[in-house]
Amino acid sequence: MPTASDRRTFAIISHPDAGKTTLTEKLLLFGGAIHLAGEVKARGAARRARSDWMKIEQQRGISVTSSVMTFEREGVTFNLLDTPGHEDFSEDTYRTLTAVDSAVMVIDVAKGIESQTRKLFEVCRLRNVPIITFVNKVDREGRAVFETLDEVADLLQLDVTPMTWPVGMGGAFEGIYDLRSNRLLLPEGPSREFQGKVVETTGLDDPKLDELLSAEGVAKLREDAELAMAGYAEFDGEAYRNGDLTPVYFGSALKEFGVDSLIKAVAEHAPPPRPQPAEPAPVDPSNPEVTGFVFKVQANMDPNHRDRIAFMRLCSGTFKRGMKLTPTGHGKPIAVHSPILFFARERELADEAFPGDIIGIPNHGTLRVGDTLSERADVRFTGLPNFAPEILRRVALKDPTKTKQLRKALDDMAEEGVTQVFYPEIGSNWIIGVVGQLQLEVLLSRLDAEYKVAAGLEPAPFDTARWVSSEDSADLKTFADLNRTAMAKDRDGNPVFLAKSAWEVGYVADRYPKVRFAATRER
Repeated sequence: MPTASDRRTFAIISHPDAGKTTLTEKLLLFGGAIHLAGEVKARGAARRARSDWMKIEQQRGISVTSSVMTFEREGVTFNLLDTPGHEDFSEDTYRTLTAVDSAVMVIDVAKGIESQTRKLFEVCRLRNVPIITFVNKVDREGRAVFETLDEVADLLQLDVTPMTWPVGMGGAFEGIYDLRSNRLLLPEGPSREFQGKVVETTGLDDPKLDELLSAEGVAKLREDAELAMAGYAEFDGEAYRNGDLTPVYFGSALKEFGVDSLIKAVAEHAPPPRPQPAEPAPVDPSNPEVTGFVFKVQANMDPNHRDRIAFMRLCSGTFKRGMKLTPTGHGKPIAVHSPILFFARERELADEAFPGDIIGIPNHGTLRVGDTLSERADVRFTGLPNFAPEILRRVALKDPTKTKQLRKALDDMAEEGVTQVFYPEIGSNWIIGVVGQLQLEVLLSRLDAEYKVAAGLEPAPFDTARWVSSEDSADLKTFADLNRTAMAKDRDGNPVFLAKSAWEVGYVADRYPKVRFAATRER
């Protein structure tokens, strides 16, 4: 019978263009979830991976929303969460990382650790999420292997353990050697892909290596691998699960090298579901009562049906289809009749689910990001914040008769976390706030494609926003009355101060020491 210990819920994190979406697709292929890898054509002609379903994703060739994909292999159920790599979607990525137990960090062998990779790593470190590193694109020219390993160790302050080693790189690439199982993976065919040719060896001094590899390739492999095994830390499962050590795998997602080793590593080393932070106490997966939290809401995955799916990470108990759960948002139990397991856009009904699983709950706006669902409504999961937007804009309708549709669209996308919506105390122009510029493109694209609302964006007289609160309601009222032209409410009715600059935030905060100005607000 399936249990929580059979689950591996993990995310893939990387900088844009490190090959994350290609790796996601190949993991699904090797995991048996799909039977044909999507073609990644030259010149970007028809690039459309299975996890990128939104129109703008297909046009831009990037992931801008987190996808959830479930597959099984050798008795282990993998819940793979593919996150946006682009920094403009860091908020969605942050929330996704609250729902996983481990992560795979993808690094481009030619570029090393880039800025967004480092930011995402820091989020993982805050939550002690253990990381497996996958150095991608070794079939292309790249930096020396030792240089890459040392950069991971120095920049991220982690012990590194190379688990596999590339034989040559770029034009001199001859395969991947597994340092733990002493197996050599060899390329085949005109495109030099991995087609399953694996040679078992007795070790680095096995004469088979001299027959299969070039003299230069085998000499460098022996020298480098022996130096690496002597110079880097031995793999320690406990140190990895504590977030102190990262096992490193080399490969090429496009040529399918190293993908199988990566799946096996996640199955063997990555932790099963872990206790989740909550009030009044952390929730252990062994707790028999069903609990979970919504980390993402997605509208219009199927535009024909105007659907809205809440993605819930199950934290404890065995979920059964049809059972009633109470959301913290309004305290009224809801019966979950049609829970969904995902493979990108394809879905199937889930009769039961276990801790670590991600299930989709269709609803009409009753569930929101940050909601806890539980059998007894006496627990609340913590750590899913909203972030203050760094870009504010006014939305200008091109057709004034579409005001109602615009309000619905903005509310939908605010629930998803794509944007935040602020309703000023004075004036009728709604203001939207985003963390990154690309989110504005997504907003306009989705308004047009999903809601048939043509709109433009105008500069707002404000630069940033802060949630305001005070222990004394009279102090807060005084502040709000004196600053009415800069006051607004978010879609939950919380008071928000709209500032013209970060300097103004500091200036006003100094003048009103009893009022708190928060850049984040927990749901």
